[in-house]
Parts: sequence; structure tokens; C-alpha cells
Amino acid sequence: MNPILQPSMALALQLPSGNGIMGALTGLAPMLLIFVIFYVVLMLPMQRQRKALQQVIANLKKGDRVLTTGGLYGEVTAVEGATVMLRIADNVRVRVAKAAISGLEGESSEKIEKAVKGSPS
Repeated sequence: MNPILQPSMALALQLPSGNGIMGALTGLAPMLLIFVIFYVVLMLPMQRQRKALQQVIANLKKGDRVLTTGGLYGEVTAVEGATVMLRIADNVRVRVAKAAISGLEGESSEKIEKAVKGSPS
């Protein structure tokens, strides 16, 4: 046997075995901690941002200036159910799905989030 591998083999054989359920929980704790940190750092802010955008889309009205996911800037001229009529130039109007609106023009997502937190849910 290779003399370099002997110390590592000895350590592998001497690993303490868990004592029932406490050993299992001790081994699972770091994974749960990583999941909780991942959820708090990534998932919660994304959910808040999504809710804020949904509220902005639900409150669209004539005259709002919006940005679409396709990169078009336009002014809302009519809201019809699940679609919005945008004026993107003089005598040029397009119908866009509300889901394709990525936000209001000139407003950052921080302002939208502050508006959502201040409004009653």
C-alpha cells in the first residue's frame, strides 16, 4: 500500500459515527442553514419585486408612460382587460399584453417597492 495514503485511510476509518437521530440532524444542519440563507437573500426580494410589478400593472391608467419587455417605450392610451394600447409615436399605436410591461418609465424598482410597502395589503 502507498505510504502517502495510509494516514488518510486511518482518518477515514476513525470518523465518529452519529448517535441515532442527533447525528443525522447534526449532518443536516449545515444544508438547512444554506437553504435558509439562500431563501432570505435571493427568493424573498424576488417575490417582493414581482408583487410590486403586478400591482403597478394592475393600476395602469391612461397617460402612464411604460417600458415593455421588448424595449418599447410608450404611453398608455387604453386599458382593455389583459391588454394595453400603447402610443409609441405620433399616429402609431400598438396593442401589448399587460404581462409584457416591465415597469413605468422613469421609476426605479425601489420607488415601486416603497409604494407597495406603504399601501395597505
